[in-house]
Amino acid sequence: MPDGVPMPLNEDPAHKDWAWFPHGIGKNYTFTKCLSPLEPLRSDLTILGGLSHPSVRNVHGHSNADQFLTGANTGADGDYQNSISLDQLYAEQVGENTRFSSLVLSTDGGTGSPRGAQTLSFNRSGRPIPAEHRPKRIFDTLFATSDKDAARKLAMSQSALDDLMADARALKRRLSHADKDRLDDYLQSVRDTETKVEKAKRWLNIPFAQVDVNHLNLDVTPEDPRNFLRTMYELIYLAFKTDSTRVATYQLGRENGVGVSDYLARAVGFNLTHQLTHKTREPGGWENFGTYCNFLSEEFARFASRLKSTPEPAGDGNMLDNTLLLFGSASSAFHLSRNYPLILAGGKKMGFTHGQYLKYGSGNEDNQATSGISTDAGWRGEVDFQELPLSNLYLTMLQRLGVETNQFADSVGTLSEV
Repeated sequence: MPDGVPMPLNEDPAHKDWAWFPHGIGKNYTFTKCLSPLEPLRSDLTILGGLSHPSVRNVHGHSNADQFLTGANTGADGDYQNSISLDQLYAEQVGENTRFSSLVLSTDGGTGSPRGAQTLSFNRSGRPIPAEHRPKRIFDTLFATSDKDAARKLAMSQSALDDLMADARALKRRLSHADKDRLDDYLQSVRDTETKVEKAKRWLNIPFAQVDVNHLNLDVTPEDPRNFLRTMYELIYLAFKTDSTRVATYQLGRENGVGVSDYLARAVGFNLTHQLTHKTREPGGWENFGTYCNFLSEEFARFASRLKSTPEPAGDGNMLDNTLLLFGSASSAFHLSRNYPLILAGGKKMGFTHGQYLKYGSGNEDNQATSGISTDAGWRGEVDFQELPLSNLYLTMLQRLGVETNQFADSVGTLSEV
């Protein structure tokens, strides 16, 4: 989710109800109204604070979301290089078992721009993977019956890719060093497409899963934000339930108030989402922002509850126990790239322990060092507290998911408390 979360100071009357992080610590905590829809799932989730990506702690929140799942040093300006995202690293290991290696979704769709990504997913070369945002197209990709011309279309695609690669090799001999680097980046995208075509050929004669979507309006758009979110979450649920894929990302919105995703706050009676973060000092400002966060919590809880109420198709527990959900933002108070608000849910069959609020680092135990900020001056302020790399959590997740690795991005260890 973009734009961070409400974080009023302790002395502010809004702190009791509208601070995003819970009151208390460990297992003895209470949700505020921001997260109250998660109360029925308390034993299935953990709230985490005090984690952030070291390389972007001094980058304004408008430019930090590209690295949320990568931990790369994408910087505030100038040269830009990303790295592989958490989901795609896992997809490399399990993607061959399903028709689709991963599902990449966002409310805005496409890739966006450097430091303004409209996708959470990046391949091994650090290139953004375009996100799909049209529910009807997502459904057709996942479940539409293959037509009689599918084999011919795949053959044509392969032929076109072969011709393209041949032309590119001939062109490369005549390019400068810099242009060769740009061409190599492009050719990596072509090779990725070749891989998808080859995989599609292997699945050509395997029937698509049959699902009932009569309860969904697949033509819904973000102008009907509540139903749009429910539809996107439901499509992820159906993809997991049918084992069409085991990996999915969904970016609710890009940072800095750009794109159709800024309409999501209309679900609770406001105009544009990003404006809520700039109006917290106005009367009712924290409550307005918190009401929007409550809406996001409600829809995330609905999705998690859908998984929990569904028996695991493989026969061991429910789907939530066998699915790991990460929900959060790359900002906390007013675009500050610190103290990321994070929820980890599910995964009990992978050994995760829940029902707790964990706060890492030191010097900001009560969140006050990252609270009360409502101007751009805040993110430039002096930092006198310590946080742990978010990649420590990602390394923990990967290992519990069965990936044999001792490192992800700038991780320095794992989190034993979860």
